Amino acid sequence: MRTFIPNMITSSNLIFGVFSLIATFHGSYNMAAILVVVAMLADSMDGRVARYFKVSSEFGKELDSLCDLVSFGVAPAVLVYSYLLKDIGFYGAAVVAAFAVCGAFRLARFNVNASVVKGYFMGLPIPAAGCVVATFVMVGVKPSAWIIWVMVAVFAYLMVSTIKYPDFKGKGEKIRPIPAVLALIVAGGILFFSVQAFLFAIFFAYAVFGIINTTFGFFDQPSIN
Repeated sequence: MRTFIPNMITSSNLIFGVFSLIATFHGSYNMAAILVVVAMLADSMDGRVARYFKVSSEFGKELDSLCDLVSFGVAPAVLVYSYLLKDIGFYGAAVVAAFAVCGAFRLARFNVNASVVKGYFMGLPIPAAGCVVATFVMVGVKPSAWIIWVMVAVFAYLMVSTIKYPDFKGKGEKIRPIPAVLALIVAGGILFFSVQAFLFAIFFAYAVFGIINTTFGFFDQPSIN
């Protein structure tokens, strides 16, 4: 029973991801995006529950990655393709396929390096990347499909990059004040144009923060004379 509960929470992440895909197929784009965010909430709970019951296992880790790939790699990719990127045909399909593949690489690297990389995330976590794409759809705007093509491509790259993202557990990657302020300004700028973009602003600002914070980190390193 102790292992059943966290595994069911992990599985609920996958269930919400599948429901998101079904909502996309029915043209319910807003609901599909909301379900991706709900899947992220489920994903954030399973590890905590497993640690509470002291039942963390390799099985749970692998199950979590499989669920994440569907909910944050495939579901947001299919959503943004159906919402806008289908307008540019093969190029739209190619970039969302690349997004899902980069998500798979990100998860595989995370599992392999789990005992080595501690205190931060190497590359943008796939739930954050998936939620950026999904919550953009929730904003309800339709700019040029090529602008979104670039956004999806950039976030695909961020997942497999070596940019350090804080895990907010109080250890590891330092959260520097200036990058934090700049990220808040970015979020405020998005909200200035659309209050409806609240969730998108949060996830987008986190992605931007990692880039700026890592860049500032290079200046913290002691020089070698």
